[in-house]
Amino acid sequence: MEFITQVIGDAFEALADFGPELAGVLGLTLVVSLVSTFIGVVVGVPLGVGLALGRFRGRRAITTLVHVGMGIPPVLVGLLLLLLFWDSGPFGSLGLVFTPTAMVIAQVVLALPIAAGVTAGAVGGLAPSALEQLDALKLPRIAKGRIAAIEARSGVAAAVVASFGRVIAEVGAVLIIGGNIAGETRVLTTLIVQESRQARFGAAVAAGVLLLLISLVVNLLLGRFGQRPVGP
Repeated sequence: MEFITQVIGDAFEALADFGPELAGVLGLTLVVSLVSTFIGVVVGVPLGVGLALGRFRGRRAITTLVHVGMGIPPVLVGLLLLLLFWDSGPFGSLGLVFTPTAMVIAQVVLALPIAAGVTAGAVGGLAPSALEQLDALKLPRIAKGRIAAIEARSGVAAAVVASFGRVIAEVGAVLIIGGNIAGETRVLTTLIVQESRQARFGAAVAAGVLLLLISLVVNLLLGRFGQRPVGP
């Protein structure tokens, strides 16, 4: 019990001594997580709506890829991207290894299938009568998809929350492709890993508290969006 008390005390001390280094880690965590979630949602939600409403060749194959992507191990994503972006790899000339850009790419790969899969389930779960009425409307496909997404907005909000949750807690992919470089690619999850390895448990807990607060605030905001009525 004395050990836990000491760790908690060290955590409070680390939070009280909040300085530029921790602020930089916090800022990069927010940027990487929010940007990757935004890109994953902007691409994944329309894809999910299309998979739910569309009838086209290759739909089953794309759906399978989405389902596989929803459960793909993050460390595998990091490894594959590392091979692609390594100096002697096919995209090595881009110089993306151990950069925040590569970390965003890795997290987009993780977030996009979540956004698409959850959205497809939400739209596909609308009442059959609603889907029949939507199908009967003489509107362009994009307009129908927008209406369907609005009707299933709570499910779409859940897709956004799940996508953000996937990336904010991710450590394997960003550790591999980002390298956990101080002042450049270190985020809260990789900071927790580093501090834990060096037995600085108070600092690790402090980083965990910040990570939890970020997740709590974003989830509350997204939850309010999902409950907000749309229209006059």
